[in-house]
Amino acid sequence: MKRKAISLLTAGLLAVLTGCTQAAGYEGFEKPQQPASTLVPAADTYRTDVTAYEDAGIPDKCLDTVSSGDGACVIRKMEHYYDVTLDYQHHSAAAVGSAYAEASIRAFPDYHAIVEPYVYENIMMAFPALTDDYTPVEERITYLSHTLRPDQQEELFGFAETLSGGTHGFAEDGHISYEEAVTFNLIVEALRGTACSALSLWGEKTENGDMIASRFLDWNLGSEYQMCRLHAVIHANKGERSYTGITFLGFNGIVSAINDDGVFAAILDVGSHDTKYTYQNRKCYTYELRYALEEYGTAREIGEFMVENSASFTYSHHIYLADGKETFCAEDAVAELQKSGKGYSVLRDSQTPLLDAIHWDQPDSLCVVNSFAAEGNQDSFTGNSNNFVRFYKYNEWVGAEDKFTIGELKTALTCEQVNLGVREDEPTVDNVRWRGTSQIILVDYHTGKMQVSFTSPEGPSDDVIFTDIGHF
Repeated sequence: MKRKAISLLTAGLLAVLTGCTQAAGYEGFEKPQQPASTLVPAADTYRTDVTAYEDAGIPDKCLDTVSSGDGACVIRKMEHYYDVTLDYQHHSAAAVGSAYAEASIRAFPDYHAIVEPYVYENIMMAFPALTDDYTPVEERITYLSHTLRPDQQEELFGFAETLSGGTHGFAEDGHISYEEAVTFNLIVEALRGTACSALSLWGEKTENGDMIASRFLDWNLGSEYQMCRLHAVIHANKGERSYTGITFLGFNGIVSAINDDGVFAAILDVGSHDTKYTYQNRKCYTYELRYALEEYGTAREIGEFMVENSASFTYSHHIYLADGKETFCAEDAVAELQKSGKGYSVLRDSQTPLLDAIHWDQPDSLCVVNSFAAEGNQDSFTGNSNNFVRFYKYNEWVGAEDKFTIGELKTALTCEQVNLGVREDEPTVDNVRWRGTSQIILVDYHTGKMQVSFTSPEGPSDDVIFTDIGHF
C-alpha cells in the first residue's frame, strides 16, 4: 500500500511538471556552486610507507647530566626526553620538590619561557572571557592544592617556591610565579586538557601469551608544541613505594606511570557534560592515583581504590590499568553524574557488558577511548564520531592479526597519516594517532621493558621512533 501511495504521488507530481499548464522553464538557470566534498576513501587516510618495526626499542644516548646542589634530583638530558631521578629515601618531600625545580632550570634554561605561556594558553581555554582578574583560577588551585596529602603538598610547594624565586601572582611576564607553578601542576584537575586511548592484548592475542599494555597520550601540546620539549621519565625512588612516571618535566601528578610491582596506570578523559564543575570538597585524581601506585601492588587494588573515591574528584575520567595478569578501566564518575542517574563508577574488564552503541568482538583484549563503555553508563559514543571511529579502528586492527608481537603492534598503531586536516582543503579525519598525540607508551610484560614514542618539538609526523626507556 505504501508503494502504491508513492506511485500515485509521483504520478501527480509528474502531471504538474509535464502537463499543458504553463510552468517556469530552465532558460538562464545556473547550477549553484557546491562546496568541495571533504570525503575521502578510508584507505587514503593510512600511510603508504608503513614501518615494519622490530620488537626492541632504540635506546637514547645521554647528552648531559645535571644535579641539584643536595643531590636529591639528578637529571640526565637524553636525545628525546629528560631522565629524572628523585631521591625520597634520603631527603624530605619539600627538599625533593625544591631540588627538582633547581635541577630542571639547570637542565633546561628556557623552562620559564616555555612553560609560562603554556599555562596561560590553558587558562584561556578554561576561562575564555577572562581578562586581567585571575581570581577564579587562583581560588581553584589554592583550594585543590590544599587537598593533597601532606607529603604531596610539601613537594609541590617546595617546587613552586624554588622555581618562582619567591615571586607571586598571575602576570605573563616570562617568569613563572609561585601560583603559575602550582597551576601548571593542577591543569588536569583545575583546567582540563587530556584525551587519550589505550589497548591491552594478552593470551591468544600475543605471540608469547604475555600481556602488552599500550596507551596514547593525547594532550594539549601548546601552540608551539611546548610540551614536546618537556618529555620526561621520572624515577621516584621510595623503596617499596617506588614508581616510574612517563610525563613532563616539572609535573608532579600522574599522567602515565608504572610502580615497582609492575602495575601500569594512565589517566584518560571522558568528558563531564551534563555536570557542573566544582572543586569544593573535591580531590585531585592524578595525585590520588600517585598515592595508590605507591600503596598497592595490583591493577585490581588500584582500580578499586580509584572507583571507591571517584565521587570526590573534580572531573569524570578513566584510569587505564594493567599488571601483566589483569587489565581494567576504572570508569570514574563524579558525584554529580552519579546523582543524576546518567552515569556510575565501575571497574570494567574484558567481560563487562558494553553499551548498545558499540561492539567489540576481539578476545583477550581491552580497549579504552574517551567515553564510558560499560552497559548502562553515560554514552559519549553516540553522536561523537571521534570516540566511535577510534573504537571501531582498534577493533579492526586487533582483528587483522591472529597474534601480535610487540613490533607488529607498533606497526598497527602507527599506520595512520597523522597530519591529515592541516589545511582547509584537506579532510578532517578521526584518527587514533593524531596531531594532539604527545606520547605512545608500550609496556612489554614478557621482557619487562618499556618503550615510548615522544612527539618531536617540531610537531607530530609519520616518522615514529620508539625509544627504549628501560625495565620497570
